Amino acid sequence: MASKCQVRSLCRSLLRAGRQFPDYNIREYTKRRTLDGFRMNKSLTDQSKVNEAYAEGKAQLEVVERVLKVYSAYPPKTKNIMELKLQ
Repeated sequence: MASKCQVRSLCRSLLRAGRQFPDYNIREYTKRRTLDGFRMNKSLTDQSKVNEAYAEGKAQLEVVERVLKVYSAYPPKTKNIMELKLQ
C-alpha cells in the first residue's frame, strides 16, 4: 500500500534522477513526463489503482536510472543549442 509520503518521495526521486542527464532535451522530457504522470493520477482514490500507478512509477524510476548509467558512460560529443552560451 502506497502512502502519500511514498508517492511524493517517488516523484522527487524521478525529478532528481531526470536532472542528472547531461542532455537538455532528455532532462526536460523526464521532468515533463514525471509531472504530467503525477498530475494525471492525483485524483485516484481506489487503493488498487493507486498501488498500480505507484508500481508503474517505481518501474519508470528504474528505467531512468538505467538509462542514466548509459548516458554517463557515453556522453554526447556535442552540446545542445540550449546549452551553448552566446559569445
